Amino acid sequence: MSARTRAKESSVEGCLAIVGAEMLSGLPTPVRRYLKFFWVVGKPQEYADSCASRHSIPIANLNMLEQSGQGGFRESLRHPLLNGWGKELNAMEGNGRKIVVVGAGIAGLCAAVYGLKCGYEVEVLEMHDMAGGLAMSWKRGAYRFETCLHWLVGSKPGGDFHEQWQEVCDIDQLKFVNQDEFVRLETEDGDTLRLYTDVDQLEAELLRRAPQNASAIMEFTRAVRTLGKFRMLDPAGGLKENWLNMLRDIPVFPLMGKLSRISGADYGKQFQDPLLRRFFTNGDIGKLTAMAMVFSLGLMNVGNAGYCIGGAQSLIRLIEEKIASLGGKIRFNARVERMLLENDTVVGVELEGGERVMADWVISAADGRTTIFEMLGGKYVDEETRKRYDERELFASYLQVSLGVAKDLSDEPAMLSRILASPLVVDPATEVDSVSFRIFHFDPTFAPPGKTAVTCTLPTRNFTYWNDLRKVDPGSYCREKQRVAEAVIGVLEKRIPGISEAIEVVDVSTPATVYRYTGNWKGTMEGWLVEPGDSFKPLRNTLPGLKRFVMAGQWVMPGGGLPSGPMTAKLAVKWICKQDHVRFDVHTEPAAETVRV
Repeated sequence: MSARTRAKESSVEGCLAIVGAEMLSGLPTPVRRYLKFFWVVGKPQEYADSCASRHSIPIANLNMLEQSGQGGFRESLRHPLLNGWGKELNAMEGNGRKIVVVGAGIAGLCAAVYGLKCGYEVEVLEMHDMAGGLAMSWKRGAYRFETCLHWLVGSKPGGDFHEQWQEVCDIDQLKFVNQDEFVRLETEDGDTLRLYTDVDQLEAELLRRAPQNASAIMEFTRAVRTLGKFRMLDPAGGLKENWLNMLRDIPVFPLMGKLSRISGADYGKQFQDPLLRRFFTNGDIGKLTAMAMVFSLGLMNVGNAGYCIGGAQSLIRLIEEKIASLGGKIRFNARVERMLLENDTVVGVELEGGERVMADWVISAADGRTTIFEMLGGKYVDEETRKRYDERELFASYLQVSLGVAKDLSDEPAMLSRILASPLVVDPATEVDSVSFRIFHFDPTFAPPGKTAVTCTLPTRNFTYWNDLRKVDPGSYCREKQRVAEAVIGVLEKRIPGISEAIEVVDVSTPATVYRYTGNWKGTMEGWLVEPGDSFKPLRNTLPGLKRFVMAGQWVMPGGGLPSGPMTAKLAVKWICKQDHVRFDVHTEPAAETVRV
């Protein structure tokens, strides 16, 4: 090793030691937990599982270890967990072991790709007749209706998280569009606020509307610019994969800490303008940590949160193709009823109907509650897990009213939020005072030329009402869906007079629909809500006392979203490889056309 290289390593080690000792002590708890998840030598997964001090060696202690002869920074980089188990393989070799993946949502599919690349035989079992889970769209007549994708983090070639998508599919086949306008808020008496994705335009619009809030607006847009530069850390990576991004992100940590401690609703109180305040307080945005929305706007500002033409299913199809090219297998209409156990070890699964599928490992990318309390009978639950499923807040479920409109709506905003003068009744326990429409004029695959697919999502936490009504009184269930659809169409008719006559397809899905097709607990759209003070790090993905089993998906990564799929899948397969002493490897490929609309 040259003197120059040694000096460079030494300076890195010194910087990290300073960061570990100084930065962690001054940061808020959520950010500190997030960083400590990565600032570990040797056993990052076990740190995530238990946070036991015996499994972790903070960066600040590396110099002490080197002096005591227990290793040190340079030696630690030779540890397989921090090295990612070596360099990229040009060819895969089968290792004779099999992984069964339960669930063909985004996490399950990504887990299959990673497992296949590491030489495992992989079989994915999906209860539905198509892949995607919550990443879904469906055809009604000549129209296709999307229920998932608003934007995809990592859409920009070279941008944050793009490489992770390249690991699981040829993402550069997709065509992305970046909207100029994120959302337009309107009142029924004509007041309008445009929230632009370009932060300079956004700043100008807000200052024009609310010059009295100039200081708060400038602080907000400064935060958007700053978080657009933030580089997400890889939960499946060790120190070697993440240290550079840690150093780059140091200036961002105080801002992250501030935004992670406050809800969207409380953050919006600093603005006197009613529509701007409304943007931050509306629905689950108001409950979420303010970090979530500001970070999303930051990604949009740098063009790294585009919408892919064809919606979420276009991404799902690419991952399915990758699985097929690697020799993997996906079985549809294969509902898993229970895990097969021998001596506290999962040895396979039993399907509805009695068929048994044996495996060396099982990854559950299915609903978390169903997995733990039904497939495993609640036998491997500690107090922390039970409390989480009993008490932690979920994202709301939803009704979606989808409309096929025989009209060109390209002059309308892609997302329109109407503030109502009187509330719309969703169900006996739910009223909403605003209704948001997605107008898909920018996706030519969703409607014939000259026509437009339009969707409206109405949040509700009254899952039991809709699920029971469908089972007990199908007639009333259909009438309730029709009532909600007519109310939504009435709101749109006020905004675009005459549109009712152009509607040729009406489709309504409910929380019962979400549950029937995905099995997702309470029909939630994204699992655990990230509230102020919650940690950013993934949750434990194994269960106490249970071997040969690991979980992936939104029940492991609070906040959900499509990126949680590859993030948690990679974490799961890397853990399996560690247990089996198998070299973990990924393969990335070369860049997608992006247009602004």
